[in-house]
Amino acid sequence: MDSPSVQLVSDQYVQPRQLPEESKKPIYLPPWDLAMLSVQYIQKGLLFVKPHEAYTREGFMESFLDKLKVSLSIALVHFYPLAGRLKTIKNDDPHLYTIYIDCMDSPGAKLIHATLDMTVSDILSPVYVPTEIVQSFFDHHRAVNHDGHTKSLLTIQIRSLSLLMGCSSDALSTMLLGMELPTGTSYWNFFNALSEIFQARERGIFNDAISRTPILERWFPDGCRVPLGFPYNDPSDFIVPFGSPVLKERMFHFSAESISRLKSRVNEECGTKGKGGEEISSFKSLTALVWRSIIRARRPPDGQVTHCRMATNNRQRMHPPGLPQDYFGNCISFVTASTTAGELLGGRLGAAARLLHVALAEHTAEKIDEWLGEWLRNPSVYHLRWSFDPYSVMMGSSPRFNKYGNEFGLGKALALRSGYAHKFDGKVSAYPGREGGGSVDLEICLLPGIMAELEADQEFMAAVEA
Repeated sequence: MDSPSVQLVSDQYVQPRQLPEESKKPIYLPPWDLAMLSVQYIQKGLLFVKPHEAYTREGFMESFLDKLKVSLSIALVHFYPLAGRLKTIKNDDPHLYTIYIDCMDSPGAKLIHATLDMTVSDILSPVYVPTEIVQSFFDHHRAVNHDGHTKSLLTIQIRSLSLLMGCSSDALSTMLLGMELPTGTSYWNFFNALSEIFQARERGIFNDAISRTPILERWFPDGCRVPLGFPYNDPSDFIVPFGSPVLKERMFHFSAESISRLKSRVNEECGTKGKGGEEISSFKSLTALVWRSIIRARRPPDGQVTHCRMATNNRQRMHPPGLPQDYFGNCISFVTASTTAGELLGGRLGAAARLLHVALAEHTAEKIDEWLGEWLRNPSVYHLRWSFDPYSVMMGSSPRFNKYGNEFGLGKALALRSGYAHKFDGKVSAYPGREGGGSVDLEICLLPGIMAELEADQEFMAAVEA
């Protein structure tokens, strides 16, 4: 397929409707935010069908964009750091590199409208995700969070697409609403708030309130010096670009019934079925299946060590009272389960799931404090090249986030897609299935030959809904 033809319609910055007094102060970054500076922006998008009035009412798109702009300006009142830019203070003696968010000297968040000539089959019908097309939906291609010094911390891009839906002869115009920002769990909290404001105003409710107010005050470990500084002279000392190899990307759908069967099988094998808190969860059971199947597809020697890394929310794991779920900022760790390929594939599915269960159970407040203490002694940043391991799997995102609940007067989204960011051989991202009810979609990225082996794996494909 030829590269899609993109035409920019409008490109503007949006400021908060008003800024609170506290926004005038620098927002210094704590360890978890600083550790993510060399990691790429999160890039997720929802594909919507335009309603019937888009064809019967003149100026529909202009009106939609105006309403989205107003809703964004209101949402940014609650999430004002996203309208800022990163700034740096450099100290020569000693060498320190201190980064903060400046909300006063920034053009704001970015809102883009563009058009794209293509058909719905170009996105939804292929077995493999069409990477060139989907990557074009996002503004900050290959950007890392440190680029927030010169790029917007938040970009929302609307792509109007001329689509032919399935085998129908009805021509439908569809839009992809894509959003990029640097923070993790907070990403979906903001997306949900923007949708909530938009929908409320559509119903004639103009109080601009949101149901989950973000906690914007940054958390720092007890006793640490604020602001924190890196012992570096220049960004090149700690920012490492990452380019992924040529990958195959595919969405695999698992129904609630299929996942329930996996969970039942795992807990029967482990002797934990019906034992309450001892039971191994549905998602760990699914993760165990993915781990085993990808390693089997790679065919490593029996003695090769393999890891399954899981991105884990630390908020409720920290010492009481922990951090609120609405804390706005990064607060994740990477928990790892390890074994040899021979043990992983020679054992049963339940044994793999138990390894994951134990690794997460052992990720306690003490472990988190240990990581924070080590980071304060030796500050560092994550690099994606550390995750590119031909014998391991990395699980990211979560099917628990409210993704399909985001509506903008367009009904429920058709599908969810992601951009270039955070993709390497063995990366798996979990999303809720569109039908809900505990169903899960997994976006799996593998080298082409390994993907072909996975698709031929009988145990794995037996759990995938055709």
